[in-house]
Amino acid sequence: MKKPLLIILSLVIIALVGFVGIRLYTKSFSPETIAESHINGLDIQVTYSKPSKKGRLIFGREQDKALLPYGKVWRTGANEATLIEFAKDVVLAGKPVKAGQYSLYSVPDQGSWKIILNSETGQWGTEYNDGRDVLRVQVPIRIRPSVQEQFTIYFEEQSNGVDMILSWDQIEAVVPFTSK
Repeated sequence: MKKPLLIILSLVIIALVGFVGIRLYTKSFSPETIAESHINGLDIQVTYSKPSKKGRLIFGREQDKALLPYGKVWRTGANEATLIEFAKDVVLAGKPVKAGQYSLYSVPDQGSWKIILNSETGQWGTEYNDGRDVLRVQVPIRIRPSVQEQFTIYFEEQSNGVDMILSWDQIEAVVPFTSK
């Protein structure tokens, strides 16, 4: 009776160690980080993983084998879905958003990006359920003068709020926030 229980326990431990090992291994390529803003009364925290360009075509047409094809939903980072949290209600690109935690997805395109807040959190990044979308807005992009090797999220102060910048390769999506 003890031997089968010991075997099962050993298998569970081996599986758990393997899962943790694989998770740490993938995070070594795209390290997890946090971007925060406490500007103009806007307390925003974004938890995401930072993939690298590594000589690849990042944005473009699907037939050109772009890593992030135009018009396709992206987890806005690597590994798990990117999380964005608001300490209080905010306005994102003119649309009200309740305080709380959301998954942040985006849809890159040539002239603008679609930003998506989704109420489902904790999932692996490629498990996107559009039925849980809370908000979808278009935001402008700008061209960087140099290549950003690693995907980075940062904040720029504005007179009436803050812009969250999604920067990778030579593209930056500008996501405006103001207080509600």
